[in-house]
Amino acid sequence: MDFDTYLRHDATSLAALVARGEATPHQLLDLALARQAQVHGRVNAVVRLMEEEARRQLQGPLRGPFAGVPFLLKDTLQDYAGLPTTNASRVMRHHVPTRHAAVVRRYLDAGLVVFGKTNLPEFALKGVTDPELFGRTNNPWNLAHTPGGSSGGAAAAVAAGIVPMAAGNDGGGSIRIPAACCGLFGLRPSRGRVSAGPDVGEVWFGASSEGVLSRSVRDSALALDVLQGAEPGDPFIVAPPAAPYADLMRHDPGRLRIGFTSASPLGTEVHPEAVAAVRHAAQLLRSLGHEVEEAAPEIDGAALATSYLHVYFGQVPALVARMRAAGAGGGEPELMTRLLVTLGSAIKAPALTTQLAQWNSFARALGRFHQRYDMLLTPTLAHPPVRHGAGDLPPAQQAALGFLQRTGMLGLLARLGLLDSTVEKIAQDNLRYVPFTQLSNLTGTPSMSVPLHWTADGLPLGVQFVAPFGREDRLLQLAHQLEEAQPWFDRLPGMTQEDAAAGGRAGVATA
Repeated sequence: MDFDTYLRHDATSLAALVARGEATPHQLLDLALARQAQVHGRVNAVVRLMEEEARRQLQGPLRGPFAGVPFLLKDTLQDYAGLPTTNASRVMRHHVPTRHAAVVRRYLDAGLVVFGKTNLPEFALKGVTDPELFGRTNNPWNLAHTPGGSSGGAAAAVAAGIVPMAAGNDGGGSIRIPAACCGLFGLRPSRGRVSAGPDVGEVWFGASSEGVLSRSVRDSALALDVLQGAEPGDPFIVAPPAAPYADLMRHDPGRLRIGFTSASPLGTEVHPEAVAAVRHAAQLLRSLGHEVEEAAPEIDGAALATSYLHVYFGQVPALVARMRAAGAGGGEPELMTRLLVTLGSAIKAPALTTQLAQWNSFARALGRFHQRYDMLLTPTLAHPPVRHGAGDLPPAQQAALGFLQRTGMLGLLARLGLLDSTVEKIAQDNLRYVPFTQLSNLTGTPSMSVPLHWTADGLPLGVQFVAPFGREDRLLQLAHQLEEAQPWFDRLPGMTQEDAAAGGRAGVATA
């Protein structure tokens, strides 16, 4: 098998080739490693190679629906026993878990051959992937642009043809944002659908979910079959689907009622390409027989952003303190993380509790919307994938905040409430590119980004669908219908197409 052939198959069909004896897991791993070596200098998606572990895995029998398919983990929350989980932070580069996370065990039990870990922003805190520890990841569609975040390394690895599917997680859009940036399909499951265990009950109070980024809907459906279900001691158990998602996906979704909006819930600007993406999706849905009209849930977008940011700020100091207490410290966090530690430490318990209670009102409002509409359609991003550095604070502002943080003045000002307007502005600036995704995280509902639009500059720009809690089946059915109506599997970045045409061969990378 050559790289061009490898690229023409999704994970499901690669596993079928292995099962029929038409390809071997060794061949597939060699191709994935060769592709990683070939594109690493351009893309920087994989930050830890695990060839030794993968070769050892191939020595035993491989069973499961993805038996023999090369696969990549994300370097956060997806602990692999005996190897560091760094969170792309100097603070955690010596943090070595002693047992697999539940999701990693399920990936391995499914026969996926894990040979590396992918890049992310420090502590998965941004919608771009640019950690100081590992360096930035580039978007294979245009190397001057971000692949999104926080699962940016996973998305870039799939778009660049290293693997057909890679692991991600999503606490504020971190599967859907990079999927939208890289022309991929990304599904965020309902809260509790996939266990976060054994070391965590719920990540970010349940706002975060585990899932994959893929080039085909059926890969994501089968991956959800692999991942879904509780572990002993989980906070609650979500009712399982009536049948495997890989089967339910093929059912006709019927005539759906879909409300759509392209207006930012923050009242900030939405790029014309993002508006065009939603309008195109609405037209395509109508052509498929769905009832589509402009509508949005009655939710105060600014209030939702405030609630999200309280969790965002509040989690960081606790995480950093926990890692230091565990002896994982290997240096200082990045400036922005240090600022978040200071600002988050100033949040009082009553304020955090009040904001967490707000999640219920958002969920109730979305529930009322879903009484009338089966789904909500929005842009995934308010802007096409931005150029590297576009969302960074100006150097002067970084210097001033860094000085205040080092001298202790920042903490004092924050505790006195004198930075509220500054924090609000920084938050609005950070969320202006991604104001649509947090709704699903705070309400616990499943959502997906579907690659239906490319800009005039040739960059992907996905659209988002949000469904009621537990209705991943309906999302997958609609996605499969859209995939058949407007196929995207063979639409690949120029660099990937050119390398495939040239044979795509490279020396095999070593761990």
